[in-house]
Amino acid sequence: MSDPCIICVAITGSLPTKENNQAVPITIAEQIESTHEAFEAGATIAHCHVRDDEGKPTSDPERFARLKEGLEKHCKGMIVQLSTGGRSGAGQARGGMLPLAPDMASLSVGSNNFPTRVYENPPDLVDWLASEMLKYNVKPEIEAFDLSHIVQATRMAKDGRLKGPLYVQFVMGVKNAMPADERIFDFYIETLKRLAPDAQWCAAGIGPNQILINEWSIAKGGHTRTGFEDNVRLDRDHLAPSNAALVKRAVEICQKHNRPVASWQQARSILGIPLRTA
Repeated sequence: MSDPCIICVAITGSLPTKENNQAVPITIAEQIESTHEAFEAGATIAHCHVRDDEGKPTSDPERFARLKEGLEKHCKGMIVQLSTGGRSGAGQARGGMLPLAPDMASLSVGSNNFPTRVYENPPDLVDWLASEMLKYNVKPEIEAFDLSHIVQATRMAKDGRLKGPLYVQFVMGVKNAMPADERIFDFYIETLKRLAPDAQWCAAGIGPNQILINEWSIAKGGHTRTGFEDNVRLDRDHLAPSNAALVKRAVEICQKHNRPVASWQQARSILGIPLRTA
């Protein structure tokens, strides 16, 4: 298998804290430094959240702007993907950073259960976020926590609410949502290929499922995600020293399966994302 594998690093997320792992980057400066190390290790997409002065998740566009500016300066060519996730804000505040015109933004197209709450993505909000991404030429990464999210994303692409080809991320291992089950994983791939033959896909595993999902996605020809948002450990007994260490582990899996790691130029070509010059 010779298709390049894009590695996405989810550097911070909304939940991990310094108490979980001192290496989790919280401030803008920490996030830029951690992303640069991960970029040098082989990651070509940075999935980004921001925190407020107390370390709590926020959708503050000004903080996103500073992070985006720093990543574009210090990680030249890396694809910057900003999160519109629901832990950082409510309603249209979740899309307040989209006028910054990042390369990509995450988009959940349906609701599902999380460990202690419902992750609400009502249709009117989904349609508004999608329209903002079209307006500012931001490529969405569809976060599929459920099979219905794959079906909905392909429907939205067909009726023009999303610009294709799609890029869909299978998220597995969230408690009360889709488990990390290989037969389900294979059905996700089959369903996406049937409904959207030109789509690209990646996958993320939560907690100890991270390395398992990295292995499955790389072996089956997809792209993959790693990073502290999803998992702060190398194994049960050892915390990961950095996001870069988790990226290096994904690179080793690529080598095991004879998958070249995509350069930033290849990643942009695969996803149809030109390098912005202004």
